[in-house]
Amino acid sequence: MTETAEQGEYQTGYEFVVVANRLAVNRTTNHDGSTGWQRSPGGLVTALAPIMTSSEGAWVGWHGAADETLDPFDHEGMHLHPVPLSEQEVEYYYEGFSNGTLWPLYHDVIARPLFHRHWWDAYRRVNQRFAEAAAKVAAVGATVWVQDYQLQLVPQMLRDIRPDVKIGFFNHIPFPPPGLFAQLPWRHSVMRGLLGADLIGFQRESDARNFQRAVRYRLGYYIKSDQVFVPLEEKTPAPLEGFTADPARGTAPRQLSTPEEGTFRRSEAKAFPISIDTERIVKLSNDPKIIARAAQIRAELGNPEHIFLGVDRLDYTKGIRHRMKAYEELLQEGKLQVGTHTLVQIASPSREGVESYQRLRDEIELTVGRINGEFDTMGHTAIRYLHHSYPIEEMVALYLAADVMLVTALRDGMNLVAKEYVAARKAGSGVLVLSEFTGAADQLRQALLINPHDIDELKAAMVQATHLDRENERKRMRSLRRQVVSHNVQRWAKDFLHRLDQL
Repeated sequence: MTETAEQGEYQTGYEFVVVANRLAVNRTTNHDGSTGWQRSPGGLVTALAPIMTSSEGAWVGWHGAADETLDPFDHEGMHLHPVPLSEQEVEYYYEGFSNGTLWPLYHDVIARPLFHRHWWDAYRRVNQRFAEAAAKVAAVGATVWVQDYQLQLVPQMLRDIRPDVKIGFFNHIPFPPPGLFAQLPWRHSVMRGLLGADLIGFQRESDARNFQRAVRYRLGYYIKSDQVFVPLEEKTPAPLEGFTADPARGTAPRQLSTPEEGTFRRSEAKAFPISIDTERIVKLSNDPKIIARAAQIRAELGNPEHIFLGVDRLDYTKGIRHRMKAYEELLQEGKLQVGTHTLVQIASPSREGVESYQRLRDEIELTVGRINGEFDTMGHTAIRYLHHSYPIEEMVALYLAADVMLVTALRDGMNLVAKEYVAARKAGSGVLVLSEFTGAADQLRQALLINPHDIDELKAAMVQATHLDRENERKRMRSLRRQVVSHNVQRWAKDFLHRLDQL
């Protein structure tokens, strides 16, 4: 944008724009059959809604229904701009490339990623639509914050349209080591897409380092102190004989020395660990009704000495099978006993139209049935398995009822359930068994940290959790709570946006 006349059409735009795969609201159906909207309960919306309300912000995202176009609308002080998606785009861009290619690749190839060119084409097309929507609503010089792995091409696409805006990007899931990322046929396009942002945020320092190493090795860009020096003009080397240069696939890296001033712009890549709405969790944990509900849950389970709790989306990255294997072996060995101990597993539905997730659900349910068939008594159940989603009030009651929280993810960007459990344990009791492969493990060092692939280590931690003396247990939990309470999701958003403003 070079002329103020061209900027004129954006004078009435919004100063702060969030771009995410989904809008900040969910559609609801009332008793009379009419439909409405309800604010999404997630931490991202909780953190950003007040900022949007105070700064005339807009949220750009898909509203959740395929083949439907909606006009922009306002809800609870937020300006919402729906981006339409066709049913085929949902299949190719979201279920396909986002969750069939990127999700398994970024989670250490726990499942095999699929590389389909028509998925990539849809991903690129949808990202362009999101970028154009953001460009349309952003005011001159606005701050635009793009969220997560579904929209990795948006930063550069938006910069091409609106070089006047300040662009941030946050990756909510892990970023893989360069050797794994190299499998992606369109790796260069993804890196260049992300580098369109002024600030790229990751959950862990290791994720930021993985991205920087990939950029250095694959693109040859100069990097210093988290700053990537992105060339303003980049010539494409001649293709190999007999081949045509493909910009989507990128080119061989060119090792750059320190670039001259005026030939580059900076893009910073660093860690900003996300957190939860701690205040809300603490408030709910003090609610007499929720405290009573927690006591009722324990009574319904037969008042065991120790309740183990797992709360996960039904996903192959969460280590649910490893957790159940460890629990089953402890029952077989007599180190845990049904009646004295019980496991409650919440597995909220996830991507039920995807075949691999259907197979996982069948496998988990067969495992639960086998364990319960072998170890249940007339009065007690070994595993109480619940394939439902629950409101936050019920979740806090479960956190209060559980003596041991099991977070055994094989790979996780952060895992906010671990932080929610800690925030709810205001009395100082409770033990968190936490996978070292979660982002939360970098901050929650007083948890019992385990390698979930090591079943013996997981079993030992579960037994240790039931035998910790009270003083040790409370000391650990007090330390964990100090971390979570002082680093809430509002602070995360404030820190990111402050750094983006500095840049």
